[in-house]
Amino acid sequence: MLELLGYIGALLIGIVLGITGGGGSILTVPVLVYILNYNPIIATAYSLFIVGTTAGFGTIQNFKNGLVVPTTGFQFAIPSLIGVYITRKFIVPKIPETIFYFSSIQLSKETFLMLIFAVVMFMAAYSMLKDKKESEVVDFKTKSLVVLVIQLFFVGILIGLIGAGGGFLIIPALLKFAKLPMKKAIGTSLFIITINSLIGFTGDIQNFEIDWAFLIPFTTFSVIGIFIGLYIQNYINEKHLKKIFGFFVLIMSFFILYKELLS
Repeated sequence: MLELLGYIGALLIGIVLGITGGGGSILTVPVLVYILNYNPIIATAYSLFIVGTTAGFGTIQNFKNGLVVPTTGFQFAIPSLIGVYITRKFIVPKIPETIFYFSSIQLSKETFLMLIFAVVMFMAAYSMLKDKKESEVVDFKTKSLVVLVIQLFFVGILIGLIGAGGGFLIIPALLKFAKLPMKKAIGTSLFIITINSLIGFTGDIQNFEIDWAFLIPFTTFSVIGIFIGLYIQNYINEKHLKKIFGFFVLIMSFFILYKELLS
């Protein structure tokens, strides 16, 4: 029964990615950890492959529709993919199994990563729920290209830690600095997510034994989902869907905090 729910979750991940251009990836780690009972470290690694492959198929479809700007995508991807690879290859394996221990209170590596994930989910939910005009979306304080590169590098580190795509962080940067219209920013963001996630996963291949017998079928369901999402995108109000999904992500962030801190 749990396995069936997990594959339904995989389909949902793809559908949301297809409809919104992002957001679905934030579901991957909770599905793997809380439904399929994977260790959070392995879950973040598998999430990079699932998200990267699924986003890749979405990128191909968006590219056919002229919604991907590859040159800009590569320029934005390089700083972040370096951050992702360094994090998966070197930082995550070096995080101690116990971050700190005081009396009966213990913060493990797995709990630490899930808490970071919950915070990122809260940020993503806030971004989706906040009413804002496009002019407000692009109103970044960042002034220079150097600062942007540093920002993208740390976005890569964050992606590497939590195994999610980071589209809600990348899209505003594309709007502000590349001056892309929203649809092209979303399409190019999926392109960047593909590169970041799959490059990050190569760092995991060198550190973990990968269960391909599980990963390939699960990813296949997610890929099917993204094509469903791209199809139904034309028949629904994307703004309203993002609001609904934002509330769902917000609830999930509190659920993770409860599971990790109180249960």
